[in-house]
Amino acid sequence: MAAKGTVKPYPKFDANADATTLYKAMKGLGTDEDTILQLLTARSNAQRQQIAAAYKTLYGKDLIEDLKSELGGKFETVIVGLMTPPTLYDVQELRNAIKGAGTDEKVLIEILASRTAKQVKDIIATYKQEYDADLEEDVTGDTSGHFRRMLVVLLQASRQEGVNAGCIESDAKTLFAAGEQKYGTDEDQFITILGNRSAEHLRKVFDQYMKLSGYEIEESIKRETSGSLQGLLLAVVKCARSVPAYFAESLYYAMKGAGTDDKTLMQIMVSRSEIDMLDIRAQFRKMFATSLHSMIQNDTSGDYRKTLLLLCGGDDA
Repeated sequence: MAAKGTVKPYPKFDANADATTLYKAMKGLGTDEDTILQLLTARSNAQRQQIAAAYKTLYGKDLIEDLKSELGGKFETVIVGLMTPPTLYDVQELRNAIKGAGTDEKVLIEILASRTAKQVKDIIATYKQEYDADLEEDVTGDTSGHFRRMLVVLLQASRQEGVNAGCIESDAKTLFAAGEQKYGTDEDQFITILGNRSAEHLRKVFDQYMKLSGYEIEESIKRETSGSLQGLLLAVVKCARSVPAYFAESLYYAMKGAGTDDKTLMQIMVSRSEIDMLDIRAQFRKMFATSLHSMIQNDTSGDYRKTLLLLCGGDDA
């Protein structure tokens, strides 16, 4: 797995030495932001946790709190994100998406459509531990209708394994009958099939669907559904086809046009840097005739930009 990330464990790792370097970078007048960002983007998340523990032991202070008091703005947000264990990072993002004013459906969609069953189970357990609350209850209390039903299915994290050859054709026919073939849409069928089958099974269903209907499944979803349900179903389909391509597209649209969606940009760059950032970069280059690196270069600035470029890890121009 690790080979597909741009951030890897640092071979000559010394938690105490790193903690001292960070302490010196923040001590006294002014802050050495460059040292902070260079060091933290060159360590894996597990190593950053060891640095935080060493910092506490050596200086009796909380590293994240010190970073927050020394840094500011988007740069601070991305550095604090890097210091947070991956599952906890997802949990905090979900909590903020639900608990703020209104619901940030985009965050719910992005995390729950793209994480593996094991990751979803870990998220649910960590959410309970952190907030003494049930993630499913919090999600259902904050959403409604078919969108809520699909989120609940994804939170069960019980996708079938492998391909069930006997069901490929019937699944494709069911989806066709539930959408294009009837007046109105039977959303429940879409939710059941897209929420419960494995990615490899779904890819075969999509091929069969294309043969049957003459449409890509994405086109049918766009015609047959709307709003947040449409967003969620499309995300599930795209992740079944290719998770890196899904994130490449999300990154592109976070930066394209007027204004940058920094929240999405940070979330993906932080959460995928150790998992599949190399694949995301390759897909980005293939899909958009520009590189992720050059788009970050043009759409961000300062230490925030430097940090994102280091997480990006290189240019595919």
